[in-house]
Amino acid sequence: MLGLPKTTEFNKRIPKQKFYENLPVTPVLKRAFVEQIRTIWWRNKIAAATVNLAPGEAVTEIEVLELRLNQPSLDESVLLQIDREIPYYILFLLEYEGKYQAWIGYKEAASGSSAFKVSQYYHTDWIESDQLPLRMEGHSLDAVYENFVRQCRGSVECEEWSVELSVAENVERDLRRQQLQKQITALENKIRKEKQLNRQVEINVNIKKLKRELEML
Repeated sequence: MLGLPKTTEFNKRIPKQKFYENLPVTPVLKRAFVEQIRTIWWRNKIAAATVNLAPGEAVTEIEVLELRLNQPSLDESVLLQIDREIPYYILFLLEYEGKYQAWIGYKEAASGSSAFKVSQYYHTDWIESDQLPLRMEGHSLDAVYENFVRQCRGSVECEEWSVELSVAENVERDLRRQQLQKQITALENKIRKEKQLNRQVEINVNIKKLKRELEML
């Protein structure tokens, strides 16, 4: 799958219970694992030992996990839990009734620990496996990982990324856009309920200010 070299193939089944049994997870998250996922397969391991690539400064391995689903959607919290438990960078392939989605989180090492922090997930649409827009591109594992992020993000409708910015900077800008849009929506809801004219004017000024910042990103 994805045209990856045979040297990367691992094809080991991982019990889904590994990610919630004997771990401090909520009943809602445990139910998501039980009801939404059928099986989890560790399909590939992309590393300097399995492909002719230089180790990255941040990325030493990229794991490819296939999650076969019982339904055409998966709670993002499930991916986040797996990302927390596996100390490597992960490309997820979600399968349902023969169609696939690729998901990847922008994952960074948390300061002062071996844990990872995922700030944003990107994903493709549901398509045939041979149509997934993913290619292993780059001369280092850092570059391959960043290109996977770009490829997953480029498959969904969203603002164009700047070629002048790094992946990290573009992700930060995406997060700021989302934050601004939430603030605008909250203020628009608030102004509809506000009875006092002076407060309506004040809120509207803030909305315009936030919209200008959003347009500049």
